[in-house]
Amino acid sequence: MLQVEKTFSCDWLGRKLTIKTGGLAWQADAVCTVQYGDTMVMATVCEDKESSEGLGYFPLGVSMEERLYAAGIIKGSQWVKREGRPSDETVLAGRMIDRSIRPLFDQNSTRAVQVVLTVLSVDKENDHDIVSLVAASAVLAISPVNWNGPIAGVRVAKIDGQMVFNPTYEQREQSGMDVTVVGTEQKILMLEAGCAESTEAEIEEAVREGMRQYAPVLDLIKQMQKELGINKVFKLGDGKFKLSEAEQVTYDLARNWLSENITKILFDKEYYTKRERKLSVRAIKEALKNYLAEQNVVAALPGYVKERLVETMIEAEVTKAIVNDKRRVDGRALTETRQLLSQVAFIPRVHGSGLFSRGETQVMSIVTLGPSGDKQSLEGVEGRSEKNYMHHYYFPGFSVGEAKGSRGVGNREIGHGALAEKALMPVLPTKADFPYTIRVVSETLSSNGSSSMASTCGSTLALMDAGVPIKKPVAGIAMGLASNADLSKWEVLTDLQDLEDGAGGMDFKIAGTADGITAIQLDTKTEGLTMEIVQKTLSQGKEARMQILGVMASAISEPRAELSAYAPRITSFYIAVDRIREVIGTGGKVINEIIAACEVSIDIEDDGLVMVCGVDAEKTKKAVDWIKSIVHEFKAGEVFAGKVVRMLDFGAFVSLVGGKDGMVHVSEMAPYRIGKPDQFLAIGDTVTVRVKEVDDQGRINLTMKGQVENEALWKDEKGKDSRPPMSRFADKADGDKPRFNKFAKR
Repeated sequence: MLQVEKTFSCDWLGRKLTIKTGGLAWQADAVCTVQYGDTMVMATVCEDKESSEGLGYFPLGVSMEERLYAAGIIKGSQWVKREGRPSDETVLAGRMIDRSIRPLFDQNSTRAVQVVLTVLSVDKENDHDIVSLVAASAVLAISPVNWNGPIAGVRVAKIDGQMVFNPTYEQREQSGMDVTVVGTEQKILMLEAGCAESTEAEIEEAVREGMRQYAPVLDLIKQMQKELGINKVFKLGDGKFKLSEAEQVTYDLARNWLSENITKILFDKEYYTKRERKLSVRAIKEALKNYLAEQNVVAALPGYVKERLVETMIEAEVTKAIVNDKRRVDGRALTETRQLLSQVAFIPRVHGSGLFSRGETQVMSIVTLGPSGDKQSLEGVEGRSEKNYMHHYYFPGFSVGEAKGSRGVGNREIGHGALAEKALMPVLPTKADFPYTIRVVSETLSSNGSSSMASTCGSTLALMDAGVPIKKPVAGIAMGLASNADLSKWEVLTDLQDLEDGAGGMDFKIAGTADGITAIQLDTKTEGLTMEIVQKTLSQGKEARMQILGVMASAISEPRAELSAYAPRITSFYIAVDRIREVIGTGGKVINEIIAACEVSIDIEDDGLVMVCGVDAEKTKKAVDWIKSIVHEFKAGEVFAGKVVRMLDFGAFVSLVGGKDGMVHVSEMAPYRIGKPDQFLAIGDTVTVRVKEVDDQGRINLTMKGQVENEALWKDEKGKDSRPPMSRFADKADGDKPRFNKFAKR
């Protein structure tokens, strides 16, 4: 391990970026801490000293360690306070970093490498994802691991038409664009984007400017390498294995035979299905086995050696056919999508369903609607939050013809669901317009090329089938690449599938509406893509997206006007914030009474948004009317029918809506003079009253005059006072001195 404790820093986008080496984790092969603002991440890397023979892949692990102490949070669970499984956000950050650093390793190596990123502190302004990426690059750059870095990355936002780099969390909320760009000085290694319908030109600009803005980080890491005396020379393996002399002879025979025969077998016909292509690959392997048996070789090749050799050479031949001859194994043109199928409303009783197929990739998406109380609570180093839209993706073994049971949701499933969720978020209605919690489940029924983008398409269909008023349909497509090692020759492929995902390839997923891009996810197997490749991919991808949207429209072109009969009904409205406590009542007495009586659920947001959810329309309306009556603002001229609830010498109190009472003065009970109120009205009588005024203390003064409903009471002049009106002066007493009425004005 590098034991030297040194500090390196630079100004990056108006904030100080600091990298410290050594000092911690002494047993690791390399360690560093990266601080940006008060966000700090520790990165370590360890590499196995021995190769793991028999592996058909490079064993890289990237672990994001989420510790709530970084945000000053104790886990909210009453019973479990230790951190458990990382949050989805942390898993996604780890996947992003993995996809960024992986292409720069020797893919023929079988020595396991583990990068661990521990978030030590978050300041709620500087994104720990970007800091973790810088930390991973820095620690690999100073380690003895064979890695062809460094790399760097930056997050790009757009606010009021201006690009903002490494925006704060608050700025990200204001932005219509969220693009993460990762790469080297000249090449792009990874892209992620979530946008409110950004154009291809806007994405290209964000990528170009992002590369320019992360350059100081690359310079800082290179400066660190120089000062620490690290001069790494990347050694790319030639694919050979540790073989005996006899095994090497067999290996050369096999390689020569494959170079002569792969093309004959693989391209002797157009293979339209994955099964057909699998059979052709199997035929190649069987023919090679028979050939080697005929040669009476001294030493047989280890199975894993032969397997990797065959797969590597098949990938090379498929790539060569595309690059040189523009020929694909299934006979499609480079810009051609496979057959597209769309269907909706094929499952009974669910709230919405959509089925989307592209070639042999088929995804079924189901929508479930629920009240606001069904929203998901989140807890992580970024704090606590809630979400009312969830997209869950499943990938069972049968989708790829494998006999394996369910092992729970893995990082891949989390990543694919998050991508589809990101693609659809910009077109969802606001909570005020559609106050439902929305859950979409995408079931991958068959997979052969980008089930995540098929999930986006199927989910759009399901949302419209459910009557969710999305702004526009969203479609997605996966774009591929065939290239030689130095990218001197390359071709972009529309609708990537199985054998086309070779060593010189990419998986460039693009989702969007007819008017712009909503999500991007790029990873590559090359040492980075040029800007020219990115531009070509975006342009070609738009053509495919428009075609897919057209096919989807043939199944359903807009959201249904009505929700499913099986979906709950939610009525939403706003009340004054200072009236919320009246609806809730002491200890929840009032709201619980409404819930029990009407069989509904009620959610009230801090801004006064009330959402009443119920299955029975009549009972839901009753609950809504009840709440509205509680917060009713009385105005002069309103007319109510109410019961007399209290009698006084000077008038009567009448019940109105919302548990409020108003007072009818004796002088406002009839068009004639009434002596005593209790001679005219009794408790329990129903009368019609009109609001005369609401005084500055909130007291409601009522009148019965002028309301025809009360004429039956007046018909016989009930309660009429037959005495003459009182004079201002009473009878004289005590001589000639007048006695004044105590209410008379003096």
